[in-house]
Amino acid sequence: MNSNTMRTLALTLLVGAATQVVAAPAPVTEISGNSAQGGSLERLERMIEARNQVQLDMQRQLDQLATEMDELRGIVEKNSYDLSQMLERQRELYREVDSLNRQPQAKATEEPASDKASTEVYSSNVGENEAYESAVNLILKEKDYSGAITAFKAFLVTYPESSYKPNAHYWLGQLYFTQNQLSEATEQFTAVASVEKSNKRADALLKLGIIAERSKKPEDAKKYYQQVISTYPNSTSSRQAKSNLDKL
Repeated sequence: MNSNTMRTLALTLLVGAATQVVAAPAPVTEISGNSAQGGSLERLERMIEARNQVQLDMQRQLDQLATEMDELRGIVEKNSYDLSQMLERQRELYREVDSLNRQPQAKATEEPASDKASTEVYSSNVGENEAYESAVNLILKEKDYSGAITAFKAFLVTYPESSYKPNAHYWLGQLYFTQNQLSEATEQFTAVASVEKSNKRADALLKLGIIAERSKKPEDAKKYYQQVISTYPNSTSSRQAKSNLDKL
């Protein structure tokens, strides 16, 4: 084999080898590209799914928080109402006790000149005052509401002509009202409302309106509220009656 033939053969072998080296990697590169693209799509899908799950979890938590907030709001509103009712009852009791504290001095100035007559009248008033004050203290100091009902009933039997009679009926009405014994409360507040000079009459009429409203008797409630407004226009009871009337 001469030198030219050898050179030709060598060149042929080199060209063939070079062609294989250049051509061979192409299929490998294409497969790697498809595999990488497929892996990226899977990761993206997993990320989207994870994000959606997080959003669902957050929404469930927000819904739960909203429910708990509604429940707390209801509890706060109920407690606020109960507190306002309790404060109002407390103010009434303090006013009543203040009135009782002034009563003995007022009675003492009205004593007749006769020592015998003075002793008899004073003793009678003291017993009446003590019986009434004792019944009030069962509410204010001892919180014995059942005992207070019994005491006020006994007071009305013992002192049927007492100047405290409307007040005794009023406190019986309040005690029954707070225990939701509406029929009994109506009877007591009606007795108070029949005494036009009673300082409890405005509130008794207001309570009769509230009881009528709770008893699903809106027309009766309106009559009581309007009576309070027209008869006692500048009173606290009148303002409350107007507020209740506006809601009917």
